[in-house]
Amino acid sequence: MNAELTEVGQAIEAIRKELGSRLLILGHLYQRPSVLRHADVTGDSLELSRKAAEHRQAERIVFCGVKFMAESADILTAPEQAVYMPDTRAGCPMAEMAATPDAEAAWARLQAVCPDAWLPVVYVNSSAAIKAWCGRLGGSTCTSSNAGKVMRWALDQGRRILFLPDEHLGWNTANDMGIPDANVARYDPRQEGGGLSDVQVRESRIVVWKGFCVVHTAFTVEQIAAVRERLPHARIIVHPETPKEVTRLADAHGSTSQICRYVESAPDGSVVVIGTENNLVERLAEQHRGRVRVLALSPSICANMAKTNEANLLAVLREWPERNRICVPPETAVAARAALSRMLAL
Repeated sequence: MNAELTEVGQAIEAIRKELGSRLLILGHLYQRPSVLRHADVTGDSLELSRKAAEHRQAERIVFCGVKFMAESADILTAPEQAVYMPDTRAGCPMAEMAATPDAEAAWARLQAVCPDAWLPVVYVNSSAAIKAWCGRLGGSTCTSSNAGKVMRWALDQGRRILFLPDEHLGWNTANDMGIPDANVARYDPRQEGGGLSDVQVRESRIVVWKGFCVVHTAFTVEQIAAVRERLPHARIIVHPETPKEVTRLADAHGSTSQICRYVESAPDGSVVVIGTENNLVERLAEQHRGRVRVLALSPSICANMAKTNEANLLAVLREWPERNRICVPPETAVAARAALSRMLAL
């Protein structure tokens, strides 16, 4: 491997060797191969944050992902551990679609119609501030793989749910739980009153926030139809951040880790078409080459994940600039940790 490394890559590996267990590099599965080759641990966002918390000997943690992921790592790790990003401009448009003042306005709107009936459920793909807001109200975070379990926890308490910030995960999870579309409504923070009538609020068991992932909304009904015509025996799996009309035409949907397991369990000689970030699709195609044919439903790249590269990873490892450190304010971290802990307790 070292013979294949660029000069920058060799410098990264030299620092990793020098720091040993005092350094932990986390690589999200949407990262390019040149970055992931330097990661100590690879995986999905919350999985990586939990791994960071387990590595107590790591004094410095570098999260190769997007900002909300690094915030979660800072929330879950010990105070003496420092979390950095190679490029702090790597944000998440979906996470940025839910701001705390807007969430508070939505909460007031729903409470005015159905007082004391609601619990917030916040997808981990959200800012630390929104997680903290959720935690203060007694709500819970969720992942794309356990959203149904968390929603059931809220509904079993006789509560209704305000789900933020991804409407598509909200719709798809409600459908998986057998909740009719008529009992799900969409709150649009850009419209007065969220664009909902009092009747719609009263009839809703779940209100989903109008937010979306730019990677997964790139998948369409037409793309599904084209695969069915061209490859009738192929199996199609998409991420649950994909719009419901597309998800319901696919053979399966699941989180990043669930997509990986789906391909791993596919019979030899089969064709699997995947609707998620293209770096992951290409990696799965390479891993299973000769056994399973893996194709992208449509190539879709996360531009923010792509902001991390070997050059800015090396710059962090050499200089440890304060501007690259992710520090969640203590009061925010405590409240956000409460929301995360409710999920983990389930």
